[in-house]
Amino acid sequence: MTEPVLYSFRRCPYAMRARMALIASGIACEIREVKLRDKPEAMLIASPKGTVPVLVLPDGTVIDESIDIMRWALGQNDPEDWLAGDDKGLIATNDGAFKHHLDRYKYADRHDADPVEHRAAGLAILRDLEARLERNAYLCGGRPTLADIAIMPFVRQFAETDRGWFDAQPLPRVQQWLAELRASALFQTAMVRREPWRSETSTATH
Repeated sequence: MTEPVLYSFRRCPYAMRARMALIASGIACEIREVKLRDKPEAMLIASPKGTVPVLVLPDGTVIDESIDIMRWALGQNDPEDWLAGDDKGLIATNDGAFKHHLDRYKYADRHDADPVEHRAAGLAILRDLEARLERNAYLCGGRPTLADIAIMPFVRQFAETDRGWFDAQPLPRVQQWLAELRASALFQTAMVRREPWRSETSTATH
């Protein structure tokens, strides 16, 4: 193996942010699209917990937390100085409380939860983002940084759960922020469709 391998799933928000960081860093990487119901043995050997994303480095080192993949990639090369916006508290709120409510809003039956209650709790967190975006175009200043890219895929998933309801909320800055990041060349590149990887086939790299 001469370049890192990323086991990924196109629609997973964790995998989305890992892919975007790798693309932004300019690191050549083989992306292996995974079927979550048919996870490849190579991925499970690398990371027995069986969740994406999983990054395997050429020396065999495995990084299987998406935020750690982002920080690793940007630690190698950070041309846009994304790490200047590594707001650990904001990212922890997204990965903790917001993800908790998002899951119980989007997958209420799976969690035996009240989706309206969890939607309201998620909205309260988005109001905090709205307040930040009243001061700057992005979460940590006038340009996208790590915090924006780490959080955006989850806000996107929240929005898409009921797009009509989300668009009707008084969150104009969050809505604009999300629309701009979704329309970016970076996101479009990260969301290119790939055929599921099989061990006997080769896949495209970015």
